[in-house]
Amino acid sequence: MESTTIRKGKKADLPEVLELIKELAVFEKAPDEVTNTLDNLERDGFGHKPVFELLVAEEKGKLVGMAIYFIKYSTWKGKGIYLEDIIVKESHRLRGIGKMLFNAVIAEAKAFGAKQLHWQVLDWNTPAIRFYDQYKPSFDKGWVNCKMNETQLSDFQS
Repeated sequence: MESTTIRKGKKADLPEVLELIKELAVFEKAPDEVTNTLDNLERDGFGHKPVFELLVAEEKGKLVGMAIYFIKYSTWKGKGIYLEDIIVKESHRLRGIGKMLFNAVIAEAKAFGAKQLHWQVLDWNTPAIRFYDQYKPSFDKGWVNCKMNETQLSDFQS
């Protein structure tokens, strides 16, 4: 097994990060849904006011995985971390890289003083559910996820 290093992501990592994002979209049966761009990732993660943090898993100078997360706030609990995605290249899965990334996100949350760590998992993704189950999380059954997409936001008139 190759030596895997977990480190903070850099702007130079973003082309490989975008490829990982696209690989995840294929896995999740939504390859045409990725509209994010390198420019967006650079601005949003490394611009004047970054809105996400990035951890990467690297082997021999190549990215084999990543975790992207951001600060959230609960009116009841206070500050927290929201893990948007952990992605490991298909060719590198089942080698403990996802666990290394998730443990690193937990360490970041603890260092930040987060009161909670949140994430979602698709209900059909049983390998991911089994993976997360080892951490003994609370699986919410009583909450419905809601969102407005870019078109809905731009079309909204008050």
